[in-house]
Amino acid sequence: MNISAHAPSRARWTVSDIVVVSTLAVASGVIFWGWNLSYHAVSTLFVAYPPTASLVAGMWLFPAVLGALIIRKPGAAIYCEMVAAAVSALLGSQWGLGVLLSGFVQGVGAEVILLIFLYRRFTLDVAVLAGAAAGLAGGINENFIAAYYQYDAAGTAVHITGFAVSGAVIAGVLPWLATRGLAATGVLGPLKSRKAHRERALHR
Repeated sequence: MNISAHAPSRARWTVSDIVVVSTLAVASGVIFWGWNLSYHAVSTLFVAYPPTASLVAGMWLFPAVLGALIIRKPGAAIYCEMVAAAVSALLGSQWGLGVLLSGFVQGVGAEVILLIFLYRRFTLDVAVLAGAAAGLAGGINENFIAAYYQYDAAGTAVHITGFAVSGAVIAGVLPWLATRGLAATGVLGPLKSRKAHRERALHR
């Protein structure tokens, strides 16, 4: 069998892929909007040292990993994160259209990890790495590119590290568990992730 001849078809998105990931992204965007409204209250929990507020930033990162784990094709992480960011902006984000840049950068962070594994491994460790990479990219964006924050060197390091840790847990572990849960219900029938609940947690 000519593997290279079949590679493009494996990477090509189907109508089911587009419908499912778009639905996930829109739902995630609504969650973003709700989280944005509550973020001011949540951030007061970190008033003693504001840079540590990034420990909950994973709430803005999870669509990238969730979309990628479910669709398992190139571009899913960026697409899902970008659409979720756009929905959030349309519903009224306090960061305006700046969320589109954040969505793109965070999606790229997750996408890079999946590319390294050639979109063939979707185990827990890969999900954690993808979430952490999305967080790292998000932290760099918020401190240096979009520059929403102006912390000193130590504060910047803590803020970016918090992003990565939050990404690993909230945007890595939780989407991996969610994918397995959805697969177990049978709703992922037409997708490559339909047997996710039977896969090994870690690669051996």
